[in-house]
Amino acid sequence: MTLPAECGHLAAELSRLRRRTGLSLADLGRRTPYSKSSWERYLNGKQPPPRQAVEVLCAVAREHPGGMLALWELADAAWSGRAVPAPAAAPPTASAAVSDAAFSAVPDAERAAPGPGRLRGRVVVTVSVLLGGIALMVTAGLLLPRGSAPRHGDDAGATEKPIRNPGCAAASCAGQDPVRMACGGAGMVTNLRTDTGPGLRQLELRYGELCQAVWVRTSGLQPGDRVELFVPGVPEPQELRVSDGQLGKYVATPMVPVPQGTAGIRSCVTPGNPADGTRVCFG
Repeated sequence: MTLPAECGHLAAELSRLRRRTGLSLADLGRRTPYSKSSWERYLNGKQPPPRQAVEVLCAVAREHPGGMLALWELADAAWSGRAVPAPAAAPPTASAAVSDAAFSAVPDAERAAPGPGRLRGRVVVTVSVLLGGIALMVTAGLLLPRGSAPRHGDDAGATEKPIRNPGCAAASCAGQDPVRMACGGAGMVTNLRTDTGPGLRQLELRYGELCQAVWVRTSGLQPGDRVELFVPGVPEPQELRVSDGQLGKYVATPMVPVPQGTAGIRSCVTPGNPADGTRVCFG
């Protein structure tokens, strides 16, 4: 069976993300709720990936999920058949019936002597009816419930599970990237606080329960911005400086282990452009 173009595009983009992480399929299988064999099928277009699998891979690759989820929507519609309504198998179609009726209404003399005017009339009628039929089919497809088409594979209908095996825990997470260590997967994170700094710069203080560590996930930052994370008892803060290549993406500070609790933690943001304001701290 030929793979729909939308599904091939999604598989290619997911493969690109996987290569960017530097992780093998086996690594993905260990760090995510999906097995190595499942990832092989998803990345080669052999099986439609669950939406959660796309979100998990985006998180590991430090990619904002918006664009990839838009591709997933198109591919999911193609896989399920909602994007290509099945042709009716019974009596003549409405377009054929209307076209024949329109033709029978043309005077006999005009039917006997085809000319540009008559052909234009038939084309206009037929095209109008076809467009109307397509609109009806698209509307019907959009009204179908999302889960109406059968899905296949060992992950179909599965409840999203926490990542089974993050790359670190407690002391071994010190200074590590929470995304690369898979500490921010579904069901693993508590958002302790969300603060808004100058120019809508947003800082989310997050606690990874399996990794027993905190970090700050940021959005809306500009090149040159600096974010600091202060934890009581830790002499030096963890620091993040934003580069041009990180614009429009979630960016996180390195982690700080906090197995004994999260009281007294403070985060600060300093805009790189002085016109945006001065250093602001929260907590």
